[in-house]
Amino acid sequence: MAAAPKTKEQTLAWLRTISGELSTATIKRLDETLPWYGEMPPGRRSAVGLVAQAGITSFISWFDDPKSTPWIAADVFGAAPRELLRSVSLQQTLQLIRVTVEVVEERVKDGGEALREAILLYSREIAFGAADVYARAAEARGLWDARLEALVVDSILSGEYDDELPSRIAALGWHGHGEVCVLVGTTPKLLDVDQLRRAARHMAADVLIGVQGNRLVLVIGRARAVGSETDDSLVPQLSFMDIAMELEQSFGPGHLVLGHEVPNLVDASKSAKAALAGFAVARSWRNAPRPVQADDLLPERALAGDPLARATLIHRVYRPLQAHSTELLATLWCYLDNGRSLEATARELFVHPNTVRYRLKRVSEVIGYDATGAREALILQAALIIGSISDHDGSTRRR
Repeated sequence: MAAAPKTKEQTLAWLRTISGELSTATIKRLDETLPWYGEMPPGRRSAVGLVAQAGITSFISWFDDPKSTPWIAADVFGAAPRELLRSVSLQQTLQLIRVTVEVVEERVKDGGEALREAILLYSREIAFGAADVYARAAEARGLWDARLEALVVDSILSGEYDDELPSRIAALGWHGHGEVCVLVGTTPKLLDVDQLRRAARHMAADVLIGVQGNRLVLVIGRARAVGSETDDSLVPQLSFMDIAMELEQSFGPGHLVLGHEVPNLVDASKSAKAALAGFAVARSWRNAPRPVQADDLLPERALAGDPLARATLIHRVYRPLQAHSTELLATLWCYLDNGRSLEATARELFVHPNTVRYRLKRVSEVIGYDATGAREALILQAALIIGSISDHDGSTRRR
């Protein structure tokens, strides 16, 4: 091979002459050394080839005047379609740069020390430039994802769904399936979203995160690993309360309320409404645990005018007892009105205290609440009052 010209003008002319040859050799080397390039569809292979060719052309222009092209990566990647950045990783891009530089170095190795130094400087600049392009793309995607996630959470909180909600959720990479709960608390001064997501993934859960002023909202779902074929029934799952307790430290000080479990993400607005209503009144329970179930705040929510809490008390407590046995309903009324005194209740009903105990046990079996506990007694008392009011309103309307 003849030695390349030594003056800069002659070197530039020689580089322009062999630029096509360099591009062809680079494409051949890519096909030989990079498996991912050979597996690409023809359209993307062509786009990658354009990037390599643009890199060589840009190098020649940069060698002519290094100050004329400050944004080298913009020149190089401008030749490729936008979707190429989404299909080619930064690691693959750096492999592309390395192969291109190797081909150029081999071909111009007799071009003199100045040319070799220029290749080294240019390869460094374009590598940093490529990292900058990908960083900007990642930042833009992160901002877009955050806005999209906020929009999805707002839709869930408001219950106003549209046909685009499933596609928005899919675009966020939601891996949840099956049951969902909503957790509401205060926003910490420094919210570490990435740490919160890692903690959720560690518990086989996925979260959607929404920040509304001083209020932090998490939509929690069971997560299945991407590509996993494991039978979920064989994988031990934490309860949503257990998950909430593990995530508790990610919230700010104050009350933390967990909505009831719903079958899927479409019904998450019901859990969200319960959690928000509970969060609004949690301060009225002096010894409320953190986190607390929204359904443990049913009396406070009902007193605050929450229609969901009123309906829950009626259909979960009052109606089942009424349908099962008026005797159980009357015994519960009497027991609560007498300050949870077995003897006083027995005297009023003209029965033995053991009979009262038996009936209270039956009440617990029918509705799942233990009337002998102070907090559950309050829930039952509220249910009886609201249920009787509902009965009176219904009978009044029927007249």
